[in-house]
Amino acid sequence: MKTVLSCIQPTGDMHLGNYFGAVKNWVDLQDQYKCYFGVVDYHAMSMPYDVKNLRTNTWELITNLVSVGVKPENLFIQSLIPEHAELCWIFNCFCSYGQLTRMTQFKDKTQQLKDSGKEDSFISVGLLDYPVLQTADILIYKADYVPVGKDQDQHLELSRDIAQRFNTQVGKEYFVLPETLYTDTPKIRSTADPSKKMSKSGGEKHYINVFADEATIRRQIKSAVTDSGNTPVGTMAEGVQNLFELLKASGQSLHYDELMDQYHSGSLKYVDLKQVTADALVTLTGKFSARKKEISSDRKRLKDQVKQSSSEIRKIASETLREVKELVGLMNI
Repeated sequence: MKTVLSCIQPTGDMHLGNYFGAVKNWVDLQDQYKCYFGVVDYHAMSMPYDVKNLRTNTWELITNLVSVGVKPENLFIQSLIPEHAELCWIFNCFCSYGQLTRMTQFKDKTQQLKDSGKEDSFISVGLLDYPVLQTADILIYKADYVPVGKDQDQHLELSRDIAQRFNTQVGKEYFVLPETLYTDTPKIRSTADPSKKMSKSGGEKHYINVFADEATIRRQIKSAVTDSGNTPVGTMAEGVQNLFELLKASGQSLHYDELMDQYHSGSLKYVDLKQVTADALVTLTGKFSARKKEISSDRKRLKDQVKQSSSEIRKIASETLREVKELVGLMNI
C-alpha cells in the first residue's frame, strides 16, 4: 500500500475552505492508502504567534479533525516527534540558500510582515527554513504521495530536489522522490467578497466555521454576495459560482444539477440557491458538531489516543533518521 503524507498548521477554527479544500480529501484517502496526517506546530512558530494559544489550538484542531472523520490512529503532532527537526538540520546541508530565498511563500509572507505596519516586523530564520522542515515531514515517512491541488505542484519541487541531491551524495537511491497526488479540491471563496478565497485573515464575515451553529450558517449564506452587477454577459458571477461550489461539495449533486439547469435556462432565483445551499451545509455540519460534542465530553481519551498514535508513528521516523545518519557519516547511539 502506497504512503500518503499531509499536514496542517494549528491556526484555530476550521472553516469550510479548509474542510472542502483539504481535510475532506484526507478522510476519503484513508481507505486507499497508508496515511500520516500531521498537525505541524513547529511550522506555526515560523510566523508571529501567541505562545499561550499554540497548545490549545493544537488540541482544538485535533478534535476538529477527528470530528469530521480523520482516524486518530493516522494523526501525529509534529513536536511529539523531534526527529522531524533533526532531519531538517541534515537536509539544510543538502539545500542551497538561493533556493530558499526564491520560494514564493517566503517572499509573500515576508512582504506580509513588512506591510503589517508594526515597527518590529520580525522575520525569523524559521520562516526562511520552513520548506526544508516541510521536506523532512514528507521524506521521514518515505511518502509516495502528497495530496495537493492542481496549482500547487511547485510546493513539492524542493522536496524532490533535496531527496535527489541526498541520494546522489550518499551514492544510494535511498529516498523515493515524492509525487503529487492530485485531488479534486473546490475553490471555496469568501461569501462576503467572492473575489477572495475563504480565509480567517479577512475577519469573521469572510469565513464560515465548520462548527458554527445553524443560525450563523444560514445568516452568512443568506447575506452572501451573488452578482455585483458588473459580470460580463454569459459568465457566471463569482458569488453565484461559489454558492454552487458549496452546494456540490456538500454532496448534494441532485439539487446542484437541478439548480444549474435553472441557471442555464434563466429561471434561477438566487434566494432558492441560497436556501438549498444553507440546508445542505446545515445538514453536513450538524453531523460534525454532534460528533465534536461527543468527543469533547471525554477529551482526555482523545489526547491519549493521539499521543499513542504519535508514539507509534515516531518509531517509523526514528528508523528513517537512524538510517540517514548512517548514510551521511553521523553517529548513532
